[in-house]
Amino acid sequence: METSEKLAEILKQELELQFEQFSHDTALSLGQILIDLAKKRRKSIAVQISKNGQKLFYHAMDGTSPDQEHWIRRKSNVAARHNHSSYYIRLYNESKNRSYFEAFSVSPEEYAVHGGSFPLAVKNAGVIGTITVSGLTQEEDHQLIVDGLKRILHS
Repeated sequence: METSEKLAEILKQELELQFEQFSHDTALSLGQILIDLAKKRRKSIAVQISKNGQKLFYHAMDGTSPDQEHWIRRKSNVAARHNHSSYYIRLYNESKNRSYFEAFSVSPEEYAVHGGSFPLAVKNAGVIGTITVSGLTQEEDHQLIVDGLKRILHS
């Protein structure tokens, strides 16, 4: 798939995968879905769901390391800053042949332009937080979130 097609697909996901409302209990349910999906795939991940700057859910599975927490913070910073998934921002900057860090004057110690953080959006309200996964490839981190959102939104 070409980069332009991937970008269009991710934008479509961001538009479609939005909640009618989002509570602390919803964060717990979504977090558990993401953990269950990882277990079924025999993968170890760390997950964080934040709303308006408050961490509502965090879990690091066996087999993860403290590094995942740093990746989560840095990927989440990208999604929160741009209201787009970190994977979209990575592909977009690659398509422009530019360095994200130079384009936005940010530090790689605070921002990680890797897939795995997705905007938490509520219809008619906009982006209110982030859903972030770390532990897999950037494509797998992104896809796990998409699969989890589809499961909770279409159940």
